[in-house]
Amino acid sequence: MQSKDIKLAVIGLGYVGLPLAVEFGRNRSVVGFDISQQRISELKVGNDTTLETTRDELEAARHLVYSTSLEDLRDCNCFIVTVPTPIDEYKRPDLTPLIKASETVAKVLKPQDIVIYESTVYPGCTEEDCVPVLEKHSGLKFNRDFFCGYSPERINPGDKDHRVTTIKKVTSGSTPHVADLVDSLYNEIITVGTHKAGSIKVAEAAKVIENTQRDLNIALVNELALIFNRMGIDTEAVLAAAGTKWNFLPFRPGLVGGHCIGVDPYYLTHKAQAIGYHPEIILAGRRLNDGMGGYVVSQLVKAMTKKRIQVDGAKILVMGLAFKENCPDLRNTRVVDIVKELRDYNCDVDVYDPWVSIGSAQHEYELTPIDTPRSGQYDAIVLAVAHQQFKAMGATEIRRLGKETCVLYDLKYVLNAQEADLRL
Repeated sequence: MQSKDIKLAVIGLGYVGLPLAVEFGRNRSVVGFDISQQRISELKVGNDTTLETTRDELEAARHLVYSTSLEDLRDCNCFIVTVPTPIDEYKRPDLTPLIKASETVAKVLKPQDIVIYESTVYPGCTEEDCVPVLEKHSGLKFNRDFFCGYSPERINPGDKDHRVTTIKKVTSGSTPHVADLVDSLYNEIITVGTHKAGSIKVAEAAKVIENTQRDLNIALVNELALIFNRMGIDTEAVLAAAGTKWNFLPFRPGLVGGHCIGVDPYYLTHKAQAIGYHPEIILAGRRLNDGMGGYVVSQLVKAMTKKRIQVDGAKILVMGLAFKENCPDLRNTRVVDIVKELRDYNCDVDVYDPWVSIGSAQHEYELTPIDTPRSGQYDAIVLAVAHQQFKAMGATEIRRLGKETCVLYDLKYVLNAQEADLRL
């Protein structure tokens, strides 16, 4: 197969798959496949609820068709799988979406077809977990009848500067020829070039350590914040001073959620433990970051107590629910840890987020965000996400939402130090 012979399908049209399908769909025929009829119906009328693509971008993908039908995949010979790879309640990798997507592809797999995975996994997952599923349900033999590639996604939800075409892409293939073909395919849309890894496992490992490294750096800064808070030192001021050194990394403390940073390390540690190695530093960083929601609430409760605000029954506003600013993505948001902890104290918690769909919040976390907070209602306000709307409000307007003795906790350094009662 040559690049010109590829008939492409993208399996899964979420935050990762849709931008990819749209870019390919500008110049080559692409079938965009998703199991959600609602998602397909929305895209057909030019509506992307993830906000990763605009209506104009969707219209520019003239060669992209959307489908939930297996029949529409039968003429394709190259399948890019971009489904989620979450963790379960016990922090273990949940490969269910990946396995089901592999079963779907296997039903239409033909000799000489190629399956490329973009979903974040542990090293070895493509060949050890996905390939057997493809073989079982297709009756074909790996690297004889069909081939695989791996090119990890690097989508940053809500980021309008770093898009799929402007982020360097790691590519790989199960044979040298397939590796070249996969690399050539992605170079059709990646304007900044690609990096061809020596093997699928190398590409898988590269992806999983990218976010593990960020997770550990944030864990270090979170621990520094815990220390400096005990010493009465403003963490942001310390980081600003340290940041004047040319090689100091500009990480900030906070909640670590989202589809990558708070998840990917568990894929690596799962595999490490499976081969008999117990990772200490990675898991220590995860424990610290996963505990930040509880720490925030403990600090808030102390501050409320000092102001003689009764915690039991207190009315509290949490501003922001998405896992990051200016983005509707709720996946693995750790703001829910704050909400749960406050409710354990029997607080009455309102969650306000102008970016988040009420239906999505109800579906994901059984939370119903309010439409608009009312002034003078709250004993405490937690500024949890740095949405542009919250920045525009400023300290005065935010404080108007609270009572006269309200405690204002700024987790994201949206306000100046003197404008908030608490900061990380």
